[in-house]
Amino acid sequence: MDSPLVLIALAVLLVAAVAMAVHHAEVVALKVGEPYGTLILAVCVTVIEVALIAAVMLSGNVGSETIARDAVFAAIMIVANGVVGISILAGGIRHHELAFRIEGSNSALTVLIALATLTLVLPGFTTSSAGPTYINSQLIFAGICSLALYGTFVFIQTVRHRDYFLPVESTDLTNKAVHVPPPSHQRAARSGALLLGSLIVVVVLAKALTPAIEQLVTGLGAPKALVGVMIAALVLAPESIAAIRAALANRLQTSLNLALGSALASIGLTIPTVAVLSIVFDRPLTLGIGPVDIILLVLTLLASITTIAGGKTAVLQGAVHLMIFLAYLFLTIVP
Repeated sequence: MDSPLVLIALAVLLVAAVAMAVHHAEVVALKVGEPYGTLILAVCVTVIEVALIAAVMLSGNVGSETIARDAVFAAIMIVANGVVGISILAGGIRHHELAFRIEGSNSALTVLIALATLTLVLPGFTTSSAGPTYINSQLIFAGICSLALYGTFVFIQTVRHRDYFLPVESTDLTNKAVHVPPPSHQRAARSGALLLGSLIVVVVLAKALTPAIEQLVTGLGAPKALVGVMIAALVLAPESIAAIRAALANRLQTSLNLALGSALASIGLTIPTVAVLSIVFDRPLTLGIGPVDIILLVLTLLASITTIAGGKTAVLQGAVHLMIFLAYLFLTIVP
C-alpha cells in the first residue's frame, strides 16, 4: 500500500469514479427534475460519508472522538465557501451576472445557521460537562433537533414550497445545458444504480488513501485537522464538480441547492447518527469547535446572508467566499 505506483493508481481510479458520479448525477437530475436531482446526490454522498465517519469513530483510534466535528465543519466550509465561491466566480466570469431564487436559498441558509450553532458552537459553552462536549441528554436533544430541522427542510424543498428551489428559467433557447430533453426511464434507472456504485467507490478509495494522506500531513508537520479537510474534499468532489458545472451553465440555483443542501444533510444526518453511536457504544464525542473556527463560521454565515440577499451575484461575491475558504485552509495548516 506504500508503493507510489499503487497510490497513483488509486488516485487515478478516484478521479474516474468522481467523473462517473458527476455524469450519472446529471442524468438522474434531468429525469427527476429540480430540486429532487440535487437532493438525491446530496443525500447519497452524505449517507456514505456518515458510514465512513461511523467506522472511524467506532475504531477507537486516537482522534476518533473529533472525526464527526472535523468532518461536518470541513463540509460546511468547503461547500459554503469553496464550492459557492468557485461556482459564482466561474459563472460570473462567463455570464457576468447570475440569478437565483431568494426564497429557497434563504430557507436553506436559515436552517444551516440554526444547525451549525446548535451542534458546533453551543457545546463549547455548556457547563454540564467539561470541554466542548454534550452530556447524553444534550446529545439526544441535539440529534432530535438536527433530524427534525433537516426533515422539515426536505419537506419544504420537495413538497410544500418546491417552487422556491426551481432554477430561474434561462431565456437563451440555444443553451443546450439548460434546454435538454429528459432521458428515458431505462437510462435514468441505470444511471441511478451507477451513481450509487460510483459514490461507494469514491468513499472506498478515499478511505484507502487515508493512511497515505495522514503520512503526508505528518511529514509536512501540519495539524491533524488537515486530514479531515482532505478526506471531506475527496468525498464531496462529485457534488462540488456538479455544482461548478451548473454555474457555468448559468444554473446557479442548482449550484446553491447542491452546496447548501449537502451542508444541511451533513449536519442533519451525521449528528443524530454519531449521537446514537456515542451513547450506545459509550464512545467519547467532541462536537464544539474552537474560537478561530467559530469566527470563520460566523464570517461564512454573514457573507452568505449578504450574498443571498439580492437574488443576483457577480464575480465579487465569488471572490469573497473563495478568500474565506482560502483563509480557512491557511489557518488549518498554520493555526
